[in-house]
Amino acid sequence: MKHLLISLGLAAALIAPAAAQTIVVSNGRIVTNTTAGVIENGVVVIRDGEIVAVGGQGEFSDTDAIMIDANGGWITPGLFHPHTQLGLVEVALESSTRDNAADDSSFTAALDVADGFNPSGNHIDEARSEGITRFAVHPSTGSAIIAGRGALADSSGEPDSLFAARRFMLVDLSSSGANTAGGARTAAWAFLRSAIEDARFYPGRFMAHHEGDAIDRYDAAAMVGVVRGEMPLVMIMDRASDIRWALAFAANYPSIRIIIAGAAEAHLVADELAAADVPVIYDPMRNLPDSFDTLASTNEGAAILHAAGVQTAFTTVGSDLYWNPRLLPQHAGIAVAHGANWADAFRSITLTPAEIFGVGDRYGALAAGYAGDVVVWDGDPLEVMSAPTTVIIEGQVQNLETRQTRLRDRYATPGEEGRHAYRH
Repeated sequence: MKHLLISLGLAAALIAPAAAQTIVVSNGRIVTNTTAGVIENGVVVIRDGEIVAVGGQGEFSDTDAIMIDANGGWITPGLFHPHTQLGLVEVALESSTRDNAADDSSFTAALDVADGFNPSGNHIDEARSEGITRFAVHPSTGSAIIAGRGALADSSGEPDSLFAARRFMLVDLSSSGANTAGGARTAAWAFLRSAIEDARFYPGRFMAHHEGDAIDRYDAAAMVGVVRGEMPLVMIMDRASDIRWALAFAANYPSIRIIIAGAAEAHLVADELAAADVPVIYDPMRNLPDSFDTLASTNEGAAILHAAGVQTAFTTVGSDLYWNPRLLPQHAGIAVAHGANWADAFRSITLTPAEIFGVGDRYGALAAGYAGDVVVWDGDPLEVMSAPTTVIIEGQVQNLETRQTRLRDRYATPGEEGRHAYRH
C-alpha cells in the first residue's frame, strides 16, 4: 500500500501523463460543491479523465498512480467562466486577430463562434493558469442585434478543446442593441419578435423564394433551436425595466428559455427573476453608473440575487471578456466582501454556470462521475493573493506557463551589457 502523502515536486514530470493514468490529489481542503460539503484533509481520485472517488484521507493501492500533495492547500473543481471571448480576440486593436463580431455581414443567427475559435490563443493560457478550466464563448453583435451562436470550451489549448458548439444564441437588448436596431429599444424588440416569428414558421414562410420579415432563411433555420427550447437565448441587458420586458417576453413565448447577461440592475427585480426561474450572468464588481443603463449598480447585488434564490453565475464584464477572464475568482471575492455567502459565490464560478449551460452533471463539482477538472490552490481561491499550484483538465495535468511568465523569466536577470534582446 502506498501512502498518499507524496511531494508535489513530482508534478513537474507529469505534464503529459499516459493514457489510462490514475491521479490522486491529497492533503488538502476539498470544496466538493455537493451535499458532501467541504472535506478537511481529503483526497480526490481521477482515473481515465474522470473522478472516481472523493473522500477523507487514507491510503491508495495503485503504485503507478500520479500522487499530488496539496500541502494543506485547497482542492476545488475547475472554475467555469460563463461569459468570455477567449479564443476569438487576441489583440483588440488589430482587426485580423478579432473574430468576435462580423460588422459587415448580412448574417445574424447563423453566425457560429466555433468557426472562428482559436484554441491556441494566449489569453486561454492566462485563464488556465488562474484556475479556469471551462468557459463559454460569446459572440458580439455586428450588423444586427442577434449576434449568433455561442459555444463551450476547455482551457487546455488542445485542438479539440471546444467541446460543445451551438450551445446558445445571443441577442443584445441593451442601449447598444437599441442603437444597432435603429436607435431605440422599440426597434430592438420589434426586430427580435419578428425574427422569432420567422423562425417559428420556418420553413413554410420561406417557400417560393420568399424571405422572412426580419431574417433570411439561413438565419431562421439557425433560430429554430431557440423557439423550440433546445438552445437558450442569452439576452444582453442591464436596466431593470429591460429585464422586466424580458420576463414578459419569456411569458409570451414559454418554449423559449432565456438567460440574462450583464444584469447590472438585476437586484432590483430579484424576486421576479427567481419566480420566473430565469438565470442571470452577473458581475459583482460593477458598482459605478458608467451608463444610464447601470445607474443602480451596486456591489451588494450578488448577495441580493443569492438571497432571492436567483440562479446566478459570475462574469468579468467589468474588467474584460477576452484578456481578463482570469480575474473571475477575484470578482467572486468582491461579492463575498459585500455580503454574499462564500459557498454561494464559489458555486457561481463553478457549478452554477455549468448548470445554466446544461452541463452541470459533468462539470463544476467534485464527485464520482464528474470530469477530472481539479485545481489545487495555495490558499482560499477567492483571496486575491492565492494562486493555483496544479491545474488538471479531464485527468491531464496542465502546464501553467503563459506568455507573461515566459517573458518574466527571460528578462528577470539582466544580460551582459550591449546584449540584444533577440539573441539567445
